[in-house]
Amino acid sequence: MTDLRRPRRGSMAFRPRKRAASQNPRVYWKDEEQKRVLGFAGYKVGMTHISYIDHRESPTKGQELTGAATVIEVPPIQVYGYRCYDGMDSIADVLTADATVLKLLNIKKPLQQKEVKVESVNDVRLLVFVQPSKTKIGKKHIERMELGIGGKDVNEKIEYAKTLAGKEIRAKDVFKHGEFVDIVSITKGKGWQGPVKRFGIAKQRRKATGKYRHVGTLGQWHPAYVLYTVPQAGQTGYHKRTELNKQIMKISEKVEEINPKDGFPHYGFVRNDYIIVHGSVPGPPKRLVKLRLGVRSPAFKEPQLNYTSLDSKQ
Repeated sequence: MTDLRRPRRGSMAFRPRKRAASQNPRVYWKDEEQKRVLGFAGYKVGMTHISYIDHRESPTKGQELTGAATVIEVPPIQVYGYRCYDGMDSIADVLTADATVLKLLNIKKPLQQKEVKVESVNDVRLLVFVQPSKTKIGKKHIERMELGIGGKDVNEKIEYAKTLAGKEIRAKDVFKHGEFVDIVSITKGKGWQGPVKRFGIAKQRRKATGKYRHVGTLGQWHPAYVLYTVPQAGQTGYHKRTELNKQIMKISEKVEEINPKDGFPHYGFVRNDYIIVHGSVPGPPKRLVKLRLGVRSPAFKEPQLNYTSLDSKQ
């Protein structure tokens, strides 16, 4: 019989549990009245642990805390234009006139720019690409993406995008110490797995059916088909996940302070700017990670965090 006291296995919020279409996930941006870039991108390096003093209004009352943190290498991002949207449809792409930047995109002759009517534009996004060649992760091709920008109206967003076209932006120009960000990434793939590992169901006892790692029942007789809510074997991992409210503990360019003696396992040495966020981040080392300004960030904006130690040993 069904145990009414048993919680369901597997959250319905993560359906369908299929492989992500790309390692470059789509990000949904929230409107912001402040004129700024709303996101950035980098590569997951590994984890470390930090000790810090929390001066926010919390039960710790300024005591020293120790917790896990994740290091993300954030090389400079190159802006090569902006894209105008009318609702969900893109109207036109306005690219920079810098031939050096367009050459990195294999654009030898820029397309003729369309005249964009501001009245028909509802939103503006920056067109950027990450430069993995500046890191030691082994990727050669650049990764294009869009970044949201804030502004009071469309005119302010377009003028701000024009000032950024053709320039490099760094993480410290986008985020500041203590801010809360959302992490969007693709989790570590685990291939085809059974229902025990995939949903965490209980194993059968030895004398039940002669099988251990299978579902006890596939459901009722009627309706006479298997419901999609029944835990079954399938793809595990390599899913798009969004982690909310990860606090930026540090933004720095001093790589000698973070690199271990032999480098990070499965990654190597950090060569560019890096961000340390509190907690874990989805995905294995070298995985593309996108950061956006927290859409559900807490009321306080910039807590005062003083470091007491930072240990990069793995």
